Amino acid sequence: MANAFLRRPRPVALARRIVLALVVVAMSVGAQPKDAALEARLKKLETELRCLVCQNQTLADSDASLADDLRREVRALAQSGKSYDEIKTYLVARYGDFILYNPPVKALTWLLWFGPALLLAGGGIAWYAIVRRRRDAGGEGGDDDGRGPPDTPPASGEALARARQMLYEEP
Repeated sequence: MANAFLRRPRPVALARRIVLALVVVAMSVGAQPKDAALEARLKKLETELRCLVCQNQTLADSDASLADDLRREVRALAQSGKSYDEIKTYLVARYGDFILYNPPVKALTWLLWFGPALLLAGGGIAWYAIVRRRRDAGGEGGDDDGRGPPDTPPASGEALARARQMLYEEP
C-alpha cells in the first residue's frame, strides 16, 4: 500500500480531477465582477452607508455578518436596476437616517450637527464670565499682590515678626 501514492493515476481518475479543476476555475471566473461601473457605484454606496452593528464604521470597512447581508442587499438592488438615489431612499425608509454615514441636516438631526459647537460656545462664555467675576472681585478688597483671598486682612509688622521668631526659634 505504501507504493499506492507512487503509482500513476488511472485515466478515469485523471479525467475526473481535470473536470473538477475546470469546474472550480469556471465558478471562480463566473463570480468575478463583470461590470466595472456597477462595482464602482457599489463601492461608493458602501462608503456612504453605516454598519448597523459597528456604528462607527462604513459598510465597506465593516467585517460584521450584518454588514455582509447589507452589502448583498445593496448589490441585489443595484443589479435589479435601481438607481443610486432609489437605493439610498429604500435603505433610509427601512433603517432610518442612521444608515447614512453623514445624515442630512434637518429638524431631527440639527442637535447632532450643531450641538458640539453650541457646547463649546457655552463653555467659552462661562469661562469668560468666571474670569471676569474673579478679576472684578479681586480688585475691590483683596491684597495688593492678589495672592490671598479677598477677605483676609493684610498681616501687620508685629504679626510677621512673631511668625518669624516662631519659625526660626530653636527648641
